[in-house]
Amino acid sequence: MTNEDSKRNFLLNIHDLAKHLNISIGTVSRALNGRADVNAKTRQRVIEAAQKFGYSPNQSGRSLRQGSTGLVGFMVIINRDRETRGEAFFMSIFDGMQSYLSSRGLDFVVHFCGSDEDPVAYLRRIAERRLVDGIVISQMYRTDKRIDYLVQRKMPFIAFGRSESSKIFSWMDLDFEGVAEKAINHLCLLGHRRIAIATASNDINYGYVFVDACRSSLAKRGLSLPDELVLQEPLTESGGYRVGERLLAMENRPTAVVLVDNTMAIGLYHIFQDVKIIPGKDISIVGFDASPNGEFLRPSLTQFEVPLGQLGRWLGEHIMLLIEAKGTGKKMPVFSKLWPMKMILGDSSGPTS
Repeated sequence: MTNEDSKRNFLLNIHDLAKHLNISIGTVSRALNGRADVNAKTRQRVIEAAQKFGYSPNQSGRSLRQGSTGLVGFMVIINRDRETRGEAFFMSIFDGMQSYLSSRGLDFVVHFCGSDEDPVAYLRRIAERRLVDGIVISQMYRTDKRIDYLVQRKMPFIAFGRSESSKIFSWMDLDFEGVAEKAINHLCLLGHRRIAIATASNDINYGYVFVDACRSSLAKRGLSLPDELVLQEPLTESGGYRVGERLLAMENRPTAVVLVDNTMAIGLYHIFQDVKIIPGKDISIVGFDASPNGEFLRPSLTQFEVPLGQLGRWLGEHIMLLIEAKGTGKKMPVFSKLWPMKMILGDSSGPTS
């Protein structure tokens, strides 16, 4: 074993680190916690030594002393029918958040709320146990009591998605209105006039936002969206298959359909293949976010690209700003952001036949 290996095994706590650097335990603690009363050269020595020998503070003790944990959470609600955005979607966001937060010396943790649990009660346990300094909550309901709870508690948080809850709060969402406008405009330029919208069957708010945006874009072009063309189904392959069944059963079948989730496209393609209907030729399909779910569909799927890693970094940066504001006793700012999405043309959308 080398001398460096011996030191690495030896430096198990703050006392060892202080002894190695020949400075006081208090100075090491203040340097690691970013206190202003430690000069920059000493702080750098402490940080470099801590990184070199793999030292990290005892988090539970640090939390009790400082009132902080060094952790940022992200709450995801599990649904047995997978009526949420797919795993690849969330993992890319997590990667972006983790990348930013780790550069600031914070750790990132995902909280999965089970399908049988009340999301508000689950969130309350996280907050009351002080498991994180701030949190991103996702899958926003039209009226979401989690927002009211977090605002009342004055806990730093960002909602990934909008809600009709009346409180002022920080949120970030995909630009569903921009997607709807681009999709409807594209299809109308191709000659489509009877367009169906496939959306979620649950109370997650983005499904309603998307339908309203599509209806508005159609109205601008003198077109309507009758209720029979709003197809609410689970955002799954089987949900997409069911959308296809409903389309095929219509006497006056739409010439195009716009999807709020690409997972549905898999089932939709499957049923169309069964009855020899070719997407882009016999009916046009526009998907949503470019993801592995639609990557290998043929004909290629018209869909929208969003840089999820950058989106995750934005969430990490702005939750950090909220945490810092609370930590210094300042009023927490309020952020709102619509994330733009770029249309990628595929072969699944074509002119009316």
